[in-house]
Amino acid sequence: MMADFHFLRPWWLLVLVLPPLIVWMASRSDDLRSRWKCMIAPHLLENLLVEPDARRHAFPSWLAAAVLAIATLGVAGPTWKREPPPFVSDTASLVIAVDLSQSMDNRDVSPSRIERAKLKIRDVLSSRAGGRTGVIAYAGTAHLVVPLTDDVELIASYTDALATRIMPTQGQDTKAALKLANDLLRADGTPGTVLLLTDGIESDAAEALDRGVVILGIGTAGGGLDIEALRHVAGQADAPVATITNDDADVRWIVRQVRTNFAAAAAGGDRWHDAGWYLVFPLTLLFALSFRRGWVVKVACFLLATQLFSPEPVKAAGFLDMWLTADQQGRLAFDRGDYATASTLFRDRMWKGIALYRAGNFKAASESFGAVEAPEARFDQGNALLRLGDFENAVAAYRVATSQRTDWPEAQANLAIAERLLKMQQDDEDQPQEPNEKPDEVKIDDKGKKGKAGKVEVADQTTELWMKNIVVSPTDLMARKFAIEEQGDHR
Repeated sequence: MMADFHFLRPWWLLVLVLPPLIVWMASRSDDLRSRWKCMIAPHLLENLLVEPDARRHAFPSWLAAAVLAIATLGVAGPTWKREPPPFVSDTASLVIAVDLSQSMDNRDVSPSRIERAKLKIRDVLSSRAGGRTGVIAYAGTAHLVVPLTDDVELIASYTDALATRIMPTQGQDTKAALKLANDLLRADGTPGTVLLLTDGIESDAAEALDRGVVILGIGTAGGGLDIEALRHVAGQADAPVATITNDDADVRWIVRQVRTNFAAAAAGGDRWHDAGWYLVFPLTLLFALSFRRGWVVKVACFLLATQLFSPEPVKAAGFLDMWLTADQQGRLAFDRGDYATASTLFRDRMWKGIALYRAGNFKAASESFGAVEAPEARFDQGNALLRLGDFENAVAAYRVATSQRTDWPEAQANLAIAERLLKMQQDDEDQPQEPNEKPDEVKIDDKGKKGKAGKVEVADQTTELWMKNIVVSPTDLMARKFAIEEQGDHR
């Protein structure tokens, strides 16, 4: 351990030349004999010289030198071990890629392969408290279902809506799914794992597999699952493979694999632990020793002067304010799920906007995101505006985000949805409205009291308007979204 001992800021060690210089200068100032011996005869100097009280003058110089030396060592940053970066979750990010090819409708496992896969996703989510998880659906094409988030309920609601019928193109393109998953993890900037829930992998997809991929085979050998073929393809990239079980053994296996991948990947991102703050304790002891007769009055006068010349009253800081910044306190409240409190603590406008969005204050969140010049801020601002129903400004925000980051599938998908909603809104506004004016005269046809039998024709515009007002299920919404994305890719 001590073989790794070094200083993070070694240039501060140059200040260590000052403590001995302070002691030497103090001793020279107290040496009256050497100061006057060249001017007064030695036999007279012995009678004229009054020796100073050593206890009174020598100790403060040594005290100042000791404080400066210890403080310099602390600022230089002694270290001998590594630590993970601050505010990095100890739970790895996970992207779940769900195979939605037609074969996932097979019922060799109850109730079906796809339904069992969705149940396993819920079990994995419950085992990863605080972990960020994203979901991808793939068949002949790959599409983002949910970006990386720690909102378990949001992930579960979209996962429950997965079905094979929502895919615009049938088939199996594992390479496209892995590329989308890796892009998602790369954009997040944290190490993570890709979990494939599938009943088969193409042989040419082996080149896209890496050590960060975990494969769970869905199905049984009796139902046609070729587990040996899965293991053969995965073995070419040393990707771990398991099959679905009736208990939670497969879920515990997945969690272990994710933690192993995180530990291996995160080790390279560790930083050196700054142990300089340990020297605060001896500094405090030395500072306490300075409170002796005569020095207390000087310190009190100094503090009084700083109070008198202060431009405004000094407010008493809370205990947390002594040790944590406002943003750090906001992050603690955010991690507790207290988003309203976190939004009042954050000074960082991006984090403030995220907390406001989580708290449901979308208008304030949009304003906070608007103050940040970054594509991520434009993306989040578009999400807030979308929740407010301001589709036009949401489209504008998404367009700025996609122009600043061209390879951003989730932003492009949200832009397509916002444009579709804006078009529907504009179409509704263009529909002719029923007149509100009262008629000049009302006439009653007494001869036709019994009515006339016949077919009633409903106007096409009325039918279209009625159809637009039907609530679309999440499954149908994803089917539309995926179809729009596929059309965009083929243009």
